[in-house]
Amino acid sequence: MLAKLALLSLFITTSMSAVAAPTPMPEKGGVINVAIIGEPPTLDPMASTTDLVGTISQHIFETLYTFDARWQIVPLLADALPTISDEGKTYLIPLRKGVTFHDGSPMTAQDVVASLQRWESIASRGRQTATLITDISAPDENSVKITLKTPYAPLLALLSLNNSAAVILPQAEAKQNPLTTFTGTGPYQLKAHKPDQYIQLVRYDGYHGREGEPQGYGGARKQYLDEIRFVPVPDPNTRIEGAVSGQFSYVDSLPVESFNRIKSGKDRPVVLKPMGWPVFVMNTKQGVTANLKIRQAIQAALVPQDMLAAAFGSPEFFEVDGAMYPKGNIWHTEAGTEAYKPAGDMAKAQSLLREANYQGQTLRILTSRQYEFHYKMAQVAQAYLEAAGFKVKLDVQEWASLTQNRANPEKWDIYISHSPFLPDPSLSGVMSDTSPGWWTSDKKHAALTAFNSETDATKRVALWANVQTVINEEVPIYKVGNFNSLSAQAPVLQGVTPAPWPYFWNAWLAK
Repeated sequence: MLAKLALLSLFITTSMSAVAAPTPMPEKGGVINVAIIGEPPTLDPMASTTDLVGTISQHIFETLYTFDARWQIVPLLADALPTISDEGKTYLIPLRKGVTFHDGSPMTAQDVVASLQRWESIASRGRQTATLITDISAPDENSVKITLKTPYAPLLALLSLNNSAAVILPQAEAKQNPLTTFTGTGPYQLKAHKPDQYIQLVRYDGYHGREGEPQGYGGARKQYLDEIRFVPVPDPNTRIEGAVSGQFSYVDSLPVESFNRIKSGKDRPVVLKPMGWPVFVMNTKQGVTANLKIRQAIQAALVPQDMLAAAFGSPEFFEVDGAMYPKGNIWHTEAGTEAYKPAGDMAKAQSLLREANYQGQTLRILTSRQYEFHYKMAQVAQAYLEAAGFKVKLDVQEWASLTQNRANPEKWDIYISHSPFLPDPSLSGVMSDTSPGWWTSDKKHAALTAFNSETDATKRVALWANVQTVINEEVPIYKVGNFNSLSAQAPVLQGVTPAPWPYFWNAWLAK
């Protein structure tokens, strides 16, 4: 069904060693240091949609399902894909036996029920789904049943994602909010967390993984490494220097203009193509951007070609594209993209400002320099928005602070973020009424309900065009374009598959 739609694999690298040496056999042991863009706002994967949290927490916690290397949905803690009955309204999920939490206790159906109920109340994507769920129960010790009011095609994809994630916790911990202990079923467990210094994960010797071969995020999760340390390095220049000098085993999210420098350093560059899309999220709940005409004026004033050039430099690292998915992806459509102008439309922006009766209120843009391309796009956007007649203030914050402050509608009008090309459009945060931005409208609900309730794969593709059209008309977000990402990897680190959320099970150190 949905899984068959996900044909575009992101798990590719375009810039590794020109000549591949024979790969030695994996060896057990060793410690790696992974440079990340900053201190995560939380280690609770239900409570955050940030990639940073998902990257770290996926090593500790697991979901019932996940995605393989072709973005197809595969079982993880579930034993198999669910049995779906009652015209798509009942999902019976068999659970794997022998799975234990990091405290040694066995995973039970009651743990799964309690975890999914917590996900319904805490996670933004869980709250989005909760309105359609009538019951979550355990018919027996080895299965869980989810009953829906109406068919909901994205359910399995939502249960598979690693941020705002439906991770499985011990029943007692599922009652915590905020989460104060972090007991998962994953291949690595949390040993120490020293904020702004490191997050130390060590091998969980009781891990009961899946059999077979690795398959992207699915399949076998081999525990070759003794320890993984995630080290916050907020300054991008420091991350560059760390990659050049070989200070880290892996360096995430490097400015793409450093590619040639990284190439000549000790670590090797890793390019993920395509990675995803930068996005300006609008506050539709209150403030200046609650006015549709204002949002449309912003849409017209922005010049994506210049923002992408400033952020990524070489055209090899970006594509000017207003469609939510790139060409070649099953979800690609040009529907509604007429409002996306590569060179902007300043006259239209100024006309819309007059129609909106704009009175010079400050347009507050939240951004961060930890993702340097966010900040560079913000600077270019500020110039064009001011030329259109806006009064603009850039509020530059640490990424952890930004992800907390975006939850308060009084503190911003636009925040800048990015997303990978997710395997199902319904996974995007803008689809949720409760995600920061708080976009709700009759047009949205009509288009999205039709899309989400349709289970026929071909019909869903056609219905997605209607959703994209509404996004472009009501401008809850502004997609800037497509981009490729740059990371760096030490030559001795083997077994890492380039992915939007890098993972280090299956990785090992060559002697």
